[in-house]
Amino acid sequence: MISPWSATRPTRVPAQGAESDDAMAAGTTVDHLTETYRVHYKSLLGLAALLLDDTASCEDVVQEAFIRVHSARKRVRDPEKTLAYLRQTVVNLSRSALRRRIVGLKLLSKPMPDMASAEEGAYEQLERDELIRAMRGLQRRQREVLVLRYFADMTEAQVAEVLGLSLGSVKAYGSRGIAALRVAMEAA
Repeated sequence: MISPWSATRPTRVPAQGAESDDAMAAGTTVDHLTETYRVHYKSLLGLAALLLDDTASCEDVVQEAFIRVHSARKRVRDPEKTLAYLRQTVVNLSRSALRRRIVGLKLLSKPMPDMASAEEGAYEQLERDELIRAMRGLQRRQREVLVLRYFADMTEAQVAEVLGLSLGSVKAYGSRGIAALRVAMEAA
C-alpha cells in the first residue's frame, strides 16, 4: 500500500555512507524500540523488582520507562543504546517512586498508640486505687522514702538529703516499706 504522504514528499536516495548518518539523525525507530522492549521486558521488570517491592509498581515503572523513551526516541541516536536508555529510565523512575513513598510516609500522621481496652483501663485504675490505699497504710517515713525513691525517681542519697536522714535509714525505711506494701497488696 502506498502512503498518501509518499506522493507529496519527494523521495531522496541517500548517497553511500550517508545512509548511516541519516539513520543516526532520525533516532531509534518505533519498530526497533518496540522489539527491544518486547525482548527485554522481563529483564527490565527484574531490574525494577530489585529496586521496588511490589509487582504492580515494577510493571508501572517499566511501562512508564517505555513511554518516556518512546517519546524521546529521536534523542536516542544510536539504536544499540536503546536498551541502555530503557534500563537507566527504569532505574530513575524506581528511585522517584521510592522518594515519593518516603515523602508520603513522612507526611502521614503518626498512628495513635495502642489504647488499652475499657476492661484493662478499669483494672489498672483498681490496682492504682489499691496501691494508694496500701501506701496510706504505711508509716509516714516509709511512705515518704518510697514516693521520693520510686515515684520521683531519686537516688537513695538524694532521698537522704531531702529528708535529712542517713543513707542507712533511707535503705531501712525503703525495704520495710516495700515489704509492708507487698503484704497489703497480696491481702487486697
